[in-house]
Amino acid sequence: MTQASKPPRIPLLPVGEAKAAADQAGVPDYMAELSIFQVLLNHPLLAGVFNDLLASMLWHGALDRRLRELVIMRIAWLTGCDYEWTQHWRVASRLGVSAEDLLGVREWRSCNGFGATERAVLAATDDVVRHGAVSDASWTECQRELNSDTTVLIELVTAIGAWRMVASILQSLQVPLEEGVASWPPDGRSPSPTGSA
Repeated sequence: MTQASKPPRIPLLPVGEAKAAADQAGVPDYMAELSIFQVLLNHPLLAGVFNDLLASMLWHGALDRRLRELVIMRIAWLTGCDYEWTQHWRVASRLGVSAEDLLGVREWRSCNGFGATERAVLAATDDVVRHGAVSDASWTECQRELNSDTTVLIELVTAIGAWRMVASILQSLQVPLEEGVASWPPDGRSPSPTGSA
């Protein structure tokens, strides 16, 4: 049985109930149409805090949006999190991130489209996913490439940690893709079970 075919471990709220819970939690109504919030809104207080954290970085963040989306897509690829990859394929595409860049995170070290800044941020992402913290070498590169901007550096580490947490939540609760949404866009290719380079 694949991850996509496993039943969710927590029942999804019907959309009407999810929207009522979203109102109670201070979560925008349209979020209640997403499977992740139909699960999380079973715990409205936590769903509200969760939404606030992610929304603050998505819509009001100091970290460059393209870099943030590359981080999220790399986390999705490394963790094999189809839901995160699929959702952020759409988010990043709407923000103008090219398909070539999004696909480039699969094997970013051999991607010619990435410069020193992308490489520093993606190396930091790999460090956190694989070892739980940014290495000294990656930190030094991030400081250099992000001009030692304290706000941006803190947000980078928070974004990596937050979307790594999201991947864990999605996979642990076996949150399904929304109906009619294609898996692993644009080509259906998923990472190998042992992970990507």
